[in-house]
Amino acid sequence: MKQQYWLEFSINMHIFELVVYKVFLTWRSFMDKLLERITIDPRICHGKPCIRGLRYPVEMILELLSSDMGIDEILNDYEDLTEEDIKACLLFASKLTHVKSIYEIAS
Repeated sequence: MKQQYWLEFSINMHIFELVVYKVFLTWRSFMDKLLERITIDPRICHGKPCIRGLRYPVEMILELLSSDMGIDEILNDYEDLTEEDIKACLLFASKLTHVKSIYEIAS
């Protein structure tokens, strides 16, 4: 009886691990697709990261969000943007903060 219980437990754990891995891959694919919305082209906005090659720099969207402007307000003012574009800006900014070390530069 103990052996059968252990076998069922290990099969269930294996299934759980596969489900978690699939969820992780789906999440990662979603994040990669969001980041594809951010483009860098030297001919557009002096090479600043922009949304989908449009002239909406990521920094502008971040400034609007930091000034307490809501996502719905931004989408109403800039009709060619989508909620995914705003999320892509936040994800892009998040990725920029993933650094191993910060060094002080001598003045």
